[in-house]
Amino acid sequence: MNIIDLARPNIVKLQPYSSARSENSSGILLDANENSIGSVVENYPVDDLNRYPDPNQKAVRIKLGEYLNLPYENLYCGVGSDEIIDLLIRIFCEPGRDNAIIVEPTYGMYKVACDINDAAVKSVNLSDDFQIDVPKTLSSADANSKLMFLCSPNNPTGNLLNKEDILSLVRGFNGIVAVDEAYIEFNEKGSVINEVLNYPNLVVLRTFSKAWGLAGARCGYLAADESVISLIFKIKAPYNLNRLTSGIIIEALDKKEKKEIFVSMINLEKERIIEKMASLKGIEKIFTSDANFILFRCSNSDNVYKYLLEKGIVIRDRSSHPMLKGCLRMSVGTRHENDLFLTALWRALCEIS
Repeated sequence: MNIIDLARPNIVKLQPYSSARSENSSGILLDANENSIGSVVENYPVDDLNRYPDPNQKAVRIKLGEYLNLPYENLYCGVGSDEIIDLLIRIFCEPGRDNAIIVEPTYGMYKVACDINDAAVKSVNLSDDFQIDVPKTLSSADANSKLMFLCSPNNPTGNLLNKEDILSLVRGFNGIVAVDEAYIEFNEKGSVINEVLNYPNLVVLRTFSKAWGLAGARCGYLAADESVISLIFKIKAPYNLNRLTSGIIIEALDKKEKKEIFVSMINLEKERIIEKMASLKGIEKIFTSDANFILFRCSNSDNVYKYLLEKGIVIRDRSSHPMLKGCLRMSVGTRHENDLFLTALWRALCEIS
């Protein structure tokens, strides 16, 4: 498969903007209209805030490649995963003509990004156990299907998608299969990230927002064939990754042991919550979770949600998603926060039932 043939012709022909730092990043820099005197912010851990960041993100990508055991040429860092989702659609879907396949229920931004870019959406439901129906999903594709979005572990259901099913789609789909692994650190056995070196049409998205605890830094990343990475760099904003974020991500990658501690703590706390919830009258089903959240179905879910909100406990109502009637989703918090949630949930179920 030639990935370039899948891209929009105007993107392939595009002459990207060449920023000042694309050409030179050292020497007496009088080319980018920066403030050469310095920054009003002093003694910050990141130096040279008065200078534009590296548009090629090389230091971050090299560090990330060492962590993932992947060549840095196969990596790209974005402003959260949402920027990457948008860029993929802009590259591969001709507005008003092409479509993307979305396997639902899943993360809502895939459809929103398609709608913004005037790319049609073909929705295919997961099976009753929230796994991929491979034949049905492949048969939904047509000549204008350019992208397929999968989320594993899936949001909001929480479960890993079967790895071999994912690869079956990659092998059978004549387009780009984007696998969003935002929550993969909570169960890494399901990852397909190293398969990007074997399948040029497989791309894997990840983020530093979840297990790494850096949602405020806004950094996601993409692992993909070099041809996909080159197209991404063609159309991204010149300086999309700022110096502050780059510095934080490099520091974070030196503290992967702390990330592992966080993951272990969250997974243990998740199991404790599930055990406590299972004993509550009115809880109809607790779904398997390979992520840092729990999806559950309960009686009178709308009223339960409102009761919790009145008590200052904010969770998500997922009842409007396909296959998720009566379902709520809670993120694992601190032990104290989780105890407050469990107590309020018990009272809600008692009072409302």
